[in-house]
Amino acid sequence: MMSQPHPPERPGHNPDLLALAREAALPPLSATFARVLAGFDDALFDRAETAGASQLVFLDGMRELRRRRDDITARFGAHLRQAWSALEAAAPLSAEAALAQAGQGDGGLSLVSEHDLESRLAVRNFAAVVLREWKPVLARLDRRLAWISGVDGLDIDLNPIGPEHIGVAVHEAFGVCDLAAEVRLVLIKLCEREFAVQVGRIYRDVDERLAQAGVMPGISQPPPRPAPAARPPRPADADPGMAQGDDEDLSDPQHAPAWARRFTERWARHRSELQAGHPGGYDGAPSASGQNMILEALHELLAQTRHVREDATAAAQVAVGQQRPLSQHEMMSVLSLLQATPTATLRAAVGDQSESLAQRLKNEVISGATRLGVDPGQARLDPQDEDAIDLVGMLFDVMLDERELEGRSRELIGRLVVPFVKVALLDRRMFVQKTHPARRLLNSLAEACEGNAGESQAERALMGKVEEIIDRLIAEFNENLAIFLTLEEEFREFLAQHRRRIEIAERRATETQRGQEKLELARSRALAELERRLQGAPLPAAIEGFLRQPWNHHLTMSLLREGDDGESVAEALGLADMLLEEVAEARRHVVGKPWLQSLQPGLRKVFASVGLHGEGSVGAIDALHDTLQAIAEARPELERALPELPQVSLPTPPAQESAALDLGAEARPESVDHADAARYRAMDIGTWLDFIDKDGKVQAGKLSWVSPISSRLLFVNRRGIRFCVASPEELVVMERLGRLRPHVDDGAFDSAMQGVIDRLDPQTPTVH
Repeated sequence: MMSQPHPPERPGHNPDLLALAREAALPPLSATFARVLAGFDDALFDRAETAGASQLVFLDGMRELRRRRDDITARFGAHLRQAWSALEAAAPLSAEAALAQAGQGDGGLSLVSEHDLESRLAVRNFAAVVLREWKPVLARLDRRLAWISGVDGLDIDLNPIGPEHIGVAVHEAFGVCDLAAEVRLVLIKLCEREFAVQVGRIYRDVDERLAQAGVMPGISQPPPRPAPAARPPRPADADPGMAQGDDEDLSDPQHAPAWARRFTERWARHRSELQAGHPGGYDGAPSASGQNMILEALHELLAQTRHVREDATAAAQVAVGQQRPLSQHEMMSVLSLLQATPTATLRAAVGDQSESLAQRLKNEVISGATRLGVDPGQARLDPQDEDAIDLVGMLFDVMLDERELEGRSRELIGRLVVPFVKVALLDRRMFVQKTHPARRLLNSLAEACEGNAGESQAERALMGKVEEIIDRLIAEFNENLAIFLTLEEEFREFLAQHRRRIEIAERRATETQRGQEKLELARSRALAELERRLQGAPLPAAIEGFLRQPWNHHLTMSLLREGDDGESVAEALGLADMLLEEVAEARRHVVGKPWLQSLQPGLRKVFASVGLHGEGSVGAIDALHDTLQAIAEARPELERALPELPQVSLPTPPAQESAALDLGAEARPESVDHADAARYRAMDIGTWLDFIDKDGKVQAGKLSWVSPISSRLLFVNRRGIRFCVASPEELVVMERLGRLRPHVDDGAFDSAMQGVIDRLDPQTPTVH
């Protein structure tokens, strides 16, 4: 029996263990991929039978898959071998970089096609599925492979057999085929379904073999799990139709919403102060249920601050001596009427900062009860019902005030107020349960509406779906909360498609910015070469015009395509130098030389790059020739100008799409402390920040890309559109000016609840 290779005493390159891991990983991965691939043509045939008008597309894909199967498996294995070789060289390959460079070998300005972007997103989803299922095993593999390869550390992006690199390998593999976009996406989805589980088993095998070989065996033991905490009882007023599986123990800080954790901590301190200063002033002990504890604290807070929030027209004060609270049936009847036909005053109150929406709701409920035949002198709101209306009203006030909801978006979200009051009366868990369907539906609808001005077809389609969902909720919601679950699931699927379009737009913005920065770099280098050659004595107009226009354009494009060391770049630089040598010879009055004879092929190439061909190119070269001849004969009157050239221009750098960088003359980025700028350089891709313009308007921006050329950071808005490109130093200046801050978004509901708590100010409530 072969002895196992011994692990190193300290982290360092160990070829034996790397070979062991390689043989345990790469051949099984390639063989498994080939095996599942063999069944994909049957799957495409089955899909073709139900594809309707797209049947031929899937049949063509099936034939292409059979024809190129060997090439597909070869490309899959080739990428994994390349990534593994990089690990063995102690220079792990980034999957992100590899995917970004896929298909961009020409280095030009051409943008990645939308089909290719969709393929990239699909393999990222594949990688996410694998990571979600096998995260603990992958975490151990990262550490073990880093140990035996001698690198500082591996992560999901650098692990050569991690799901990200396998996703790149799948993308590269199918890239060799001529497949319709929908067929390619189906194949990647099949990989997600058929291949992902097999990949995880291979991970487990590699991990076990490395552990048996003595590579960090201690990390294989899972940490002891704490005993499960007792779950709180289900609230008595919960809808019996609601699912049980997603209740949280809100006494556990890890499961409570962020606003609830902060609120209960602050309110607990406040109650301790009350007890210390007013013995007997508070005699209620917290409930054993975390949910009930938060709800009780909310009710107490609302009771203690109500007199501050209400005026003389408050519903509770309309008629002194009102005795009977409205029954649950009466409340639901009134709210159902308001839901179906909201009054003009209620519609006007939505988003009106001069009026409390909660107060308007309570007034409308009392008025509605009167219309149902209830004697206003004998009726009032039950305190718990009043609290529910207060919370929902303030929740929507905050949401409409603080989020980017305008016009139609504002109107649509406002229509949800009455249905959510009904939910609050039926099931108070909505306020404390993160996964409550009503809450999740509101989060999704707010996400779809926020910043959506209907400028694109996709945005208009999304708003149309929002309106459809809200119309159905208004029409169908009686007292059965199951409708929220149904609509939330339906809308979530639609929103996922929209998010995919946003991701494509974001990728497009990144590709555009990357191309623009490469262009700026090429343009800067070409300009430097031009200025160096224009130094000294002034050149004849034709020669200088040639260098400034067609030659400069040709050199810029060559640098863009091939980089500094490209063959065309060297040819262009040599052509300019030889042309200047002929100018120098002409100035020495060398007569009879066949000017430009050896340069004509290069000159024709330069003129062709700006669209001058045939006779036009001959005329331009003749003008250069005659100019040199005139200089040699000392007859400047015979110098010729270049003929008019076609108008060509490179794309100009776009203006910043945000006013966020209008910093003013008082702020100089070069004066920024390097430590402050380093915070932004180290910021993770995907981080959101709030950008605040001069008028105080806030727009959230997501860090989408960091330029390896200029180190500038690209931010996109919620639609995936570029709106700010800034250096780390500029971001520091913006932060100092109050124009930039961290973005906190726990979802529309949680963010609004935090705003409600802040407005009520539980740290200093008034107590009588």
